[in-house]
Amino acid sequence: FIIKYRLILLVVTGSITAFMGYKASKIEITYDFLKVVPQDDEDMIYFKEFYKMFGEDGNIMVIGVQDPKLFKLETFNKFYDLCYAIQKSEGVNDAISLPTIKMLTKDTLNSKLDVKSVFTRKPTTQHELDSMMQLANDQLFYKGLIVNPNTNAALIAVSIDSKQLNSNNRQKVVSNILDLSAKFKNETNVETHFAGLPYVRTIMVRDVQAEFKLFLFLSILVTSLILYFFFRNLYAVFFTFLVIIVTVVWTMGTIVLLGYKVTLLTGMLPALIIVIGIPNCIYMYNKYHQEYRKHGNKIKAISRIVEKIGFLTFMTNMNTAVGFLVLYFTNIIIIKEFGLVAGLISAATFVITLVVVPTLLCYLPAPSDKQLKHLDLRFLRRVNNMIQYVVLRYRSVVYIITTLLIAISIAGMYRIQVISYMVDDLPKSSGVKTDLAFFEQHFKGVMPLEIVVDLGKKNGLRIPANMKKLNELETYLKSLNNVSPPLSVLNIIKGAKQAYYSGLPEFYEIPSKQEMVSLSSFMRTNDKSEDKLMRSFVDSTGRYVRFTCKVADMGTDKMAELVEKNIRPKTREIFPDSTTQKVHITGTTLLFLKGNQYLIDDLSESLIWAFALISLMMAFIFTNPKIILISLIPNMIPIIMTAGIMGLFNIPLKPSTALIFGISFGISIDSTIHYLSKFKQELKN
Repeated sequence: FIIKYRLILLVVTGSITAFMGYKASKIEITYDFLKVVPQDDEDMIYFKEFYKMFGEDGNIMVIGVQDPKLFKLETFNKFYDLCYAIQKSEGVNDAISLPTIKMLTKDTLNSKLDVKSVFTRKPTTQHELDSMMQLANDQLFYKGLIVNPNTNAALIAVSIDSKQLNSNNRQKVVSNILDLSAKFKNETNVETHFAGLPYVRTIMVRDVQAEFKLFLFLSILVTSLILYFFFRNLYAVFFTFLVIIVTVVWTMGTIVLLGYKVTLLTGMLPALIIVIGIPNCIYMYNKYHQEYRKHGNKIKAISRIVEKIGFLTFMTNMNTAVGFLVLYFTNIIIIKEFGLVAGLISAATFVITLVVVPTLLCYLPAPSDKQLKHLDLRFLRRVNNMIQYVVLRYRSVVYIITTLLIAISIAGMYRIQVISYMVDDLPKSSGVKTDLAFFEQHFKGVMPLEIVVDLGKKNGLRIPANMKKLNELETYLKSLNNVSPPLSVLNIIKGAKQAYYSGLPEFYEIPSKQEMVSLSSFMRTNDKSEDKLMRSFVDSTGRYVRFTCKVADMGTDKMAELVEKNIRPKTREIFPDSTTQKVHITGTTLLFLKGNQYLIDDLSESLIWAFALISLMMAFIFTNPKIILISLIPNMIPIIMTAGIMGLFNIPLKPSTALIFGISFGISIDSTIHYLSKFKQELKN
């Protein structure tokens, strides 16, 4: 059928590829990292409630500077211009920093509080700047949040529109901020540092894309050289990569057709396609040349490769497809998407290879003697003969060495650490990591951590006992090493009391019961943004109070310790009656780290299921129980050795390294099927 209808098959394949190419041109990258956590997870369910109540928590990008001359007139005015330029930048909601901070003042005449800017204009003299700085330092609302006076460090907290964050416009928004910061750096020679989830995610996606292109190019280059070295034929190289290109186009088109976007997992598919597709082509060329040398009949040789190698590639690709499709039945969205696309494309790779390679060989002249020389490579023959000699004469040595390697690997397995960081796969020398260290040193970190206190009743915030408890929680959070001073409604209430007493810093504290009565008539402001700020820390009923903190990127183990051994026990101590008052710890950081654990667990579980299903497929192919057992052993050894290498070389188990198990399993299955199928064929012969 393939030989007879080769032209029609090529036209159909070309048409499908053109259609898939059109679809692939519309592909988008997703920046939504929360798809890693199952939607029915209790923490995810609560985070959605938190989002409805208070809005986005992971939309803050921070810019940090540290230099004594920042507080000198000329440099400060440049910093002033930078803050307001960023504030007006596309996709930016607000930019909070020294030049843009506001303060509450008492309007006795109208019995209300006014909201005014500390820096009403650019200072014109150093004396004026110093006076404004003193006024800014008196606003204890911002203490430890935007300036560290001990180290001369300051930051700009940039709030980015959440709609922009999850769109292709994200890169443009972040790039504009970086360009404005670069201009400030060039004009002042003050080093700038960047952090925050919008920045980290954008840089990670950018770097992943760049490295993906680099390694795809390198893998194509190396494979091309190897293919040419063996087959001495440019056609072999060209057709192999024609198969790869067609399959990659089908992959990207399939992602769009299924309504998906490219994630960090589906972004790996083109590299996996090379692993799956190239062996198919190599087996076909090799068999074609072997058959042609036997009888010199080109069409008969093509017929044999479809018959013999077609079955083998069908079994290997279907096994790989089953291994990937198992992932579709997990609860994690990005793994489901990866599993479905990878499974479909593994099956499609078989079809594409079987159509493209044999049909194009029909149109080519028969292979020359030069092109058949690779069948007689002395070096490879010697290597094969040596392996054959060892296998047949020294089986006991093979068993002993293998057992020893397995034992060492099992010992290494017990040393594996399961730990993930927000910026896990970036190199230590990466600017992102050094910038994160800057913010952790001067501001204790920038990763969001949210604590929501349910006071149990409407207007619970007005009860003095509750206010006292909230203040105790705030004081405790301030004492933690890796947690920044929390921002909450208490900052606003304390700031209101300070304003009521003429802005004197010593009055920045929780008001007494009598003072709350006096303040209540003043708690109206003339600024809608201030009311919006209030609503971002306490809900409209006065029942739910939010503490927003920033933490260091300390990894899953230390983060779990911080939450479970420090914060949660303290909240239970402060709010002992859990039936009326509850405390929820949430935020993008916790969900991201929890999602990594889900990824590892689901990939491990899927690997077990894939192993079981593929064992059943092996049983279907090789009905002899001994052969089934033999087929399983070489598939288990690479997995054990992978785990052993990770433990011995201190490579932590995390989503990116967990995928290696699946890849090593897939490669070993392909080899096992080829060997055992050939064994059955030779027995018949």
